[in-house]
Amino acid sequence: MRPHPSPRHALIAVLAAAVLATGATAAVAAPAGSARVQRGTLRPLVDLSAQRVLVADEVAAAKWGTDSPIDDPAREREVLEAVARQAEELGADPVATSRIFRDQIEASKVVQRGLYSRWDADPAQAPTERPDLGRVRLEINRINGELVRAIADSAALRESPSCVGHLTAGAAAVVHGRRLDPLHTVALGRSLPSVCERGAP
Repeated sequence: MRPHPSPRHALIAVLAAAVLATGATAAVAAPAGSARVQRGTLRPLVDLSAQRVLVADEVAAAKWGTDSPIDDPAREREVLEAVARQAEELGADPVATSRIFRDQIEASKVVQRGLYSRWDADPAQAPTERPDLGRVRLEINRINGELVRAIADSAALRESPSCVGHLTAGAAAVVHGRRLDPLHTVALGRSLPSVCERGAP
């Protein structure tokens, strides 16, 4: 029996697909509204991860120039506890859900640190208005709830030997469809390595 691919191999596959997204998407993108094609795919989960990565821009802008740190253990703990509860309510695996969300949180930090570096190097690119962090977090909580459900709905596929292939195809389609730039593409890749990981964290 073939060994299950490691999270590292999954991440490499996803990033490779992202680089080749323009050429690969024709083969992997599902037609809009095609329920038959959408079943048995990880694209909804990957797209929600991309939404979360994109919202990190607003998080960075809200924190920029303030005392709010990028690393916020209290907020991270709150998120992980909330998604674990939601998973249990859906009859899903709270351990797997928390593991995936740890990667989501780290992916958000990739974006925030990348933007901070960009703004430090060129202050003209820095935001001139500060979004309300409370409002931004409400949007993140909405995405989190949908992502918990997507994780629950994809349990069988995530535990199957074909998971990495589906994850790669989904990532390629989402990177292309949302026209992610290199920073957000790397962050999306950082959000996904635990999707196909089985066993204890």
